[in-house]
Amino acid sequence: MSDTQNWERQLLEKLASSALVEQRRARQWKIFFRLVWLFIIAAIAASLFLRHEEKTGAGLADGSHTAKIELDGAISSDNDTGDKLIKALDAAFKDHGTRGVIIAANSPGGSPVLSGMVYDEIRRLKKLHADIPVYVVVSEVCASGCYYIAAAADKIFVDKASIVGSIGVLSDGFGFTGAMEKLGIDRRLKTAGENKAMGDPFSPVNPKHDAIRQQLLDDIHAQFIQAVQAGRGSRLKNDPQLFSGMVWLGEKAIPLGLADGYGTVSSVARDVVKAEKTVDYTQQDDFSSRVARRIGVEFAGGVKSLFDTQLF
Repeated sequence: MSDTQNWERQLLEKLASSALVEQRRARQWKIFFRLVWLFIIAAIAASLFLRHEEKTGAGLADGSHTAKIELDGAISSDNDTGDKLIKALDAAFKDHGTRGVIIAANSPGGSPVLSGMVYDEIRRLKKLHADIPVYVVVSEVCASGCYYIAAAADKIFVDKASIVGSIGVLSDGFGFTGAMEKLGIDRRLKTAGENKAMGDPFSPVNPKHDAIRQQLLDDIHAQFIQAVQAGRGSRLKNDPQLFSGMVWLGEKAIPLGLADGYGTVSSVARDVVKAEKTVDYTQQDDFSSRVARRIGVEFAGGVKSLFDTQLF
């Protein structure tokens, strides 16, 4: 074998050996990263499990405590606000160590249906457990649907700069008929039922539909007012602006009877409930729900998208 052939063979052997080494390294790194991801997933699962155990078991193991439930953000079926609040309330009241319940509120409001459901559940649980008081502690805002819920509590505590109130209802939308005329677009809508297209943004305003829509808002507003009056009772002052949709700062809300005093979660647990230790019963989304919400998977109802009534 000539020197040239021997040199070529040695070069090929070196190249093949280097390729094998690189393949082994790539395989090792792939295994390493898989193990890292497996460790991260296991750590997340363990932390979620431990948090769940802490919330559900800490009170029973360690004795008396104040149950804390967070009401944060818009009250909506998209984030299961009503269902999560009701489950948290039920769990808190069932725990024999619970001496009082604090709803830590920071919400602009939302669905009147969900707000009413939570309001009714608080009232029901208070009748079953008369020895366990329910307090709402407002941080930044407790308006509209949030205040609907808060009205069911025994007392409402605020900061002097908290925003409270907005006892009113709205239903918003848009009208595109002018733009359609300018663009030469013809709306060809057919319905079975004269009121089926009520709220259609591509049709001219119908006075009859407008009156029906206003009546719906007035009826929901009346339910809201009745709930607030039942919950707050004689503490409410006779002010004509009280149910007009106005909002007030905490320092103004107290004299109006919309709130009872100043306080934080810690101070109310310590000084009012007399159980300084707090256990968080706030219901968290499961993993699949969080992933679905993160990637934007959601479903919308046809009627709801056209007539979305909110308490804010």
